[in-house]
Amino acid sequence: MPESLKPLFRRLAHSAIIFVIALFACNFSAFAAPDGKALFQSNCASCHNPLKDATGPALQNVDKSFPSHDWVYGWVHNSSAVIASGDKFANDLYNKFGKTQMTAFPALSKEEIDAILKYVDDYKAPVTATAPEGSSNPNAGAAQDSSYNWVYVMVTIALLTLAIILWRANVSLKRTSNTIEGVPNEKEIPFMRNKLVIAIVAILVFVFAGYWMVNGAIGLGRQQNYQPLQPIFYSHKVHAGINQINCLYCHAGAEKSRQAMIPSPNICMNCHKQINSYTGEADHPLVTAEGKHIDGTAQIQELYKYAGWNPETKQYNRDAKGNIKATPIQWVKIHNLPDHVYFNHSQHVKVGQVQCQRCHGPIQEMDEVYQFAPLSMGWCINCHRQTQVQFANNDYYSIFEKYHQELKTGKRTGVTVEDIGGTECQKCHY
Repeated sequence: MPESLKPLFRRLAHSAIIFVIALFACNFSAFAAPDGKALFQSNCASCHNPLKDATGPALQNVDKSFPSHDWVYGWVHNSSAVIASGDKFANDLYNKFGKTQMTAFPALSKEEIDAILKYVDDYKAPVTATAPEGSSNPNAGAAQDSSYNWVYVMVTIALLTLAIILWRANVSLKRTSNTIEGVPNEKEIPFMRNKLVIAIVAILVFVFAGYWMVNGAIGLGRQQNYQPLQPIFYSHKVHAGINQINCLYCHAGAEKSRQAMIPSPNICMNCHKQINSYTGEADHPLVTAEGKHIDGTAQIQELYKYAGWNPETKQYNRDAKGNIKATPIQWVKIHNLPDHVYFNHSQHVKVGQVQCQRCHGPIQEMDEVYQFAPLSMGWCINCHRQTQVQFANNDYYSIFEKYHQELKTGKRTGVTVEDIGGTECQKCHY
């Protein structure tokens, strides 16, 4: 390279190095620090709320009431071992929340646990001017916490731009150097006609198109946060939350069969023969995700039409043959699994003692139900790897003599679903 061009090249290289260092220095914390919000939502949100008790305790400032940080790490990594050790605080907490076993998270590092605790300690209840009180939209009023996702995008774009600039500068300097030294320059092929570029673009298009098609096929029929309009505005918050109606009263099949069962109008009428108006408007007005006010009494009247009930005579409307003039309610299905996937509610609810909220989210807080969990294969597999089954005093698992012996001798502190074949293909696919 001619001596006259070396200072220019050095300045370009020096500027590029300073640019990259400054970029990473400004955003290093984004790469180094665990994302507490993402960790909380993927591991804790199904059973915990930062501000109020749910399946488990409210997590805001909860670490200040625990014996120590090391105790917190041990509890998160394996709560059953802490309980089995006779720790009084652990057993009191276990008994307080109905002896519901907390899922073990041995894969979470101490830094990630600290990040979760910091997130819930800093969490503030969402306050928005546009979202009406009582809205059940999972995204309405969501706290706009800082997210570092945009940082990765900006860094990638900046580095790609820098690489293109340096590449063009190198080409220009090389051509200038050849001209000065009398070396003929090769004819430059237009970028879009370069065979290498065409091949790379074709491969990338093939890869991304394949990924898009496969990803779309995998997610076919299930959409996280899917919240369709239903024929009747049925509020789970009013029924399961405020009035404390047990899930199994309406979904009786959840602990007895594969399907949880959608309740018939007759089950609704067991109560609504007497309850013909909504009296909770002052305490809990019914509002859709779009902010539209709902008349609860009018929705009860809609139920009467489907059930064939006459609220004036307090009798069912019947035809000439004496049959009740009832019409099935066309509920819109929210949670879908592919036909080749086997899922049994009773095996999870009755045998596994899995709480409804584990898969369906805080259902007792929803006016309009939405799909809380992704219901993907990876999500189910991770749950099977982490969830400890209710093994002790459970006749369903009496054949696993080896594990029972290891539990008695202290070689094992618990048994996960994976240990009893919960990650084998044939368990869910047939």
